[in-house]
Amino acid sequence: MTITENKTPNSLELVISGRLDTATAPELEAKLKTIPKDTQTLYLNLSNIQYISSAGLRVVLLAHKLMLPIGGKMIIRQPSAFCKQVLSATGMDSILTVE
Repeated sequence: MTITENKTPNSLELVISGRLDTATAPELEAKLKTIPKDTQTLYLNLSNIQYISSAGLRVVLLAHKLMLPIGGKMIIRQPSAFCKQVLSATGMDSILTVE
C-alpha cells in the first residue's frame, strides 16, 4: 500500500493505492492520527484500491470518527469498483459520504 498526501489550507487528500487489509491498515491508522487539527475536510481517495478487508473498513470508519470532534468531515473520493461493492454490501455507503 502507498499513501500520497495532497494538502490545501483547509483540506487533506490521502490517495491510497494497493491493498487495505490487516497488514496495511495500521499504517493508514497511524497516518490518520497525525492529521492536523485545522483540517476541515479529509478526502480518502480510494480509486486505486485493489482490495479492502474488514480491517480496512474499520480504519475508514475511524477516519470519519476522528474528523467529527474537530468539526470536520471525511469524504471517500472515487472508490474503485471493488470498494464500491464492499461499501454497498456492508451498508457503509449510507453512513459515509462517497463521491
